[in-house]
Amino acid sequence: MCGIIGYIGEKDGLPILLEGLKRLEYRGYDSAGIATINHHGRIDVVRCRGKLKSLEERLVSMPLTGTVGIGHTRWATHGKPSDENAHPHRSGPFVVVHNGIVENFAVLRDRLTDEGFRFDSETDTEVIVKLLESERRKGKSYREAVLDTLRQLRGSYAVVFLNEEEPETLVAARKESPLILGLGEDGTYVASDVPAILSHTRRVVFLDDEDVVFIDRSGFRVEDLHGHVKEVHAKTIDWNPVMAEKAGYKHFMLKEIYEQPRAIVDTFRSVLDLSAFEVFFPEAHLDRELLSKIDRVFLVACGTSFHAALVGKYMLEKLCRVPVEVDLASEFRYRDPILDERCLLLVISQSGETADTRAALVEGVQKGAHCRAIVNVLGSSLARMAQGVIYTHAGPEIGVASTKAFTTQLVALFLLSIYWATKIGTISSESRREALQHLLELPRKMDELLNDGGVIQHWAKRYVHVTDFLYLARGILFPIALEGALKLKEISYIHAEGYAAGEMKHGPIALIDENMPVVVLLRKGELYEKMISNVQEVLARDGQILALVEGAKDPKIGPLELQLEIPETCEWLAPVLFVVPLQLLAYHIAVMRGTDVDQPRNLAKSVTVE
Repeated sequence: MCGIIGYIGEKDGLPILLEGLKRLEYRGYDSAGIATINHHGRIDVVRCRGKLKSLEERLVSMPLTGTVGIGHTRWATHGKPSDENAHPHRSGPFVVVHNGIVENFAVLRDRLTDEGFRFDSETDTEVIVKLLESERRKGKSYREAVLDTLRQLRGSYAVVFLNEEEPETLVAARKESPLILGLGEDGTYVASDVPAILSHTRRVVFLDDEDVVFIDRSGFRVEDLHGHVKEVHAKTIDWNPVMAEKAGYKHFMLKEIYEQPRAIVDTFRSVLDLSAFEVFFPEAHLDRELLSKIDRVFLVACGTSFHAALVGKYMLEKLCRVPVEVDLASEFRYRDPILDERCLLLVISQSGETADTRAALVEGVQKGAHCRAIVNVLGSSLARMAQGVIYTHAGPEIGVASTKAFTTQLVALFLLSIYWATKIGTISSESRREALQHLLELPRKMDELLNDGGVIQHWAKRYVHVTDFLYLARGILFPIALEGALKLKEISYIHAEGYAAGEMKHGPIALIDENMPVVVLLRKGELYEKMISNVQEVLARDGQILALVEGAKDPKIGPLELQLEIPETCEWLAPVLFVVPLQLLAYHIAVMRGTDVDQPRNLAKSVTVE
């Protein structure tokens, strides 16, 4: 949830940069920094761990001047919160701020180290600025060096550069991480979100993926990564405060669906060491000695979090070889569960305040189990009550129907499974590295799905008036069928059911006719052929198939009219990708039916009473 602000103009830059960072505080951060180009054309940088108040205190003794500058708030990744890891980062005449994740960070760092570069931080961001200096040393122009640097980065980024060699220029670029351009009367602004600049201008250019912007006092030029100039148009933002919170989206739910790639990065960035491809959970208090003694796990949650727990069962049992039970929190303590010191009770909740889940945790504590929590809200009741906590860092989730909280819970459970398997030796270092590499690629693949949202809108328009839906899947995707059905019920008020496809012949097949849309989730693997058989069973009864299929279209499935390709990933992360189109389907159908998407009837965001 990092924040970026940049400015070039006629005014003193420091107050503008500080104000912009304050307006981005809602995104969450653990360190901050600012760089400006002073009146002598030199770059000064002030940065520190902690909140903006700490940065302001430091600026009293280290004042910054100049009318060109950049600022950043950071959530820790590739290294813990520290002054050294805070942005901006410098190399030679260049300084950069960066949001996102560089997937090939380790490879680039090794190459640059061989070239003689010395790294002062643990961040992936420092690789970017040193790579830029490396390219500039080859005799390339600043523009050429920037483009060549960006073309070598794999992953997501929003970056803004300062350069002492060209002190009257800001350069910014984005790929799969938001960045906007603000056009004011007294200067030009760059920011990661509109609220950061609304007090200065309402004329905004929304940059596209792989846009590179060269800004000086006379204006700006946008190019693609190949150096071709692009024509862009500014839009006038006419937002009230609530609309500003929604960042221009019609509903909070849609905004939160589109925030998922960023939320996932924020969830893994602070617990993932990419230099060693290892996971660490300092706040969970789960060491090797404790994990080796656990002989049974209880995952307890409600609603959407319960579906995340069902996915977690597949992960923990396969990767860690430990038996896992999944319980609805509302039922857990009333069955007098058998718990002792060899059990781990892991409760899952977005708010950390869910009454039934809190009661389950109390039950676990009283019976002597080791109790941990996965929550999104820092300092919530569950976070305080548990003996250790894993935070999801999804950020505020306003829409009642959970979206980004769910996918970040899946990522947290995946990371926990990798961590646990590493501690007890049930995963090889090679397999762990491969799995974590898939995680680094996940936000980009989610963006691909979100960019295909028009396909789902077409599906929604076609089925907006139906009264029933069926969702079918097998294996680790079965909980995603349940979640897809729940989303549709929650916000569109259409009756929907999720089933394990192997249960079709045990009842649900009686529902299939020409009026029944059936959403099927197919991924490559040992259950793939069985799922294809289930698809044929539906087609034989004139059911209407809406297929989410991993990878390229497969002729074995047949000529399905409605089919969406899901990017390939590892088994453990496939649920994260498959759920995205289901969230969008529920959203678009609900909007077309005219329901209150963010506040569906009879529901509350957090159920704090039994």
